[in-house]
Amino acid sequence: MSSLALPVPFRVSFEFFPPKTAEMEETLWRSITRLAPMAPSFVSVTYGAGGSTRERTHNTVRRILSETALAPAAHLTCVAATREEIDAVADDYWNAGVRHVVALRGDIPGGEAPYHPTPGGYAYATELVAGLRRRHDFELSVAAYPETHPEARSPDDDLDNLKRKIDAGATRAITQFFFDNWTFLRFVDRARKAGITVPIVPGIMPVSNFTQMTKFAKTTGTTIPPAFARLFEGLDADPDTRKLVAATVAAEQCQQLAQAGVTDFHFYTLNRADLTYAICHVLGLRPRSEVGGVRGEGTTA
Repeated sequence: MSSLALPVPFRVSFEFFPPKTAEMEETLWRSITRLAPMAPSFVSVTYGAGGSTRERTHNTVRRILSETALAPAAHLTCVAATREEIDAVADDYWNAGVRHVVALRGDIPGGEAPYHPTPGGYAYATELVAGLRRRHDFELSVAAYPETHPEARSPDDDLDNLKRKIDAGATRAITQFFFDNWTFLRFVDRARKAGITVPIVPGIMPVSNFTQMTKFAKTTGTTIPPAFARLFEGLDADPDTRKLVAATVAAEQCQQLAQAGVTDFHFYTLNRADLTYAICHVLGLRPRSEVGGVRGEGTTA
């Protein structure tokens, strides 16, 4: 690695998904407890395809609000809900104290294609952003795709769509994960030339399971460089070495981005804290007492 720690300021955020079982809930909360002392700017909680985890998302967000000092960002999607239903959810979040929403079109249920807007719903993320902006003064994050959304007609069309979301009231863009930093940096340059001035935060995916990540990459249109894939060859049955390699690779990716001027990083944790915590530590981030901590857990600096 070229340096031991990132320059200040350095901010992180973490993404979690709602648990399906009691065991998964325990894993999630161990991860939240472990990562909370890193004082993230926010932690986001996802929806499943078609809003299939909607109630579990709400429950997780409520628990974060009630049991931690973290700032939750709740995902909202356009899929399988009317405008009135989405507006009601947004009102509930606002009244509960949630001030940050990640506004997305949403995944197509069951991988069905092509996408069709829900009758009576917000058709696309741009409409959802505009509707939320009219309703409450949320901080609104939206998705960006350095390698172009798989359903976009062209890179320029995809960038135009991002611009529309920003113009509708979004305050931040968080990218899909990527492994080639030049892809991200070129995308940011194109976005700035297109008049997009909001923060564009790189999404970082620590590779805890290469086979699973490959499936994610296929659905999101993310390129896996051959040199990157070779790093994980022969490690399917060697999780300890795989974790060491994954942490090293992701930390180096963040360091290189920092040298290019990036100061914010969004980690897709997959509800696992170990890799993300290790990467943050390598990058120079240290636990903070109280700030961002889980109430009653007694974090130390």
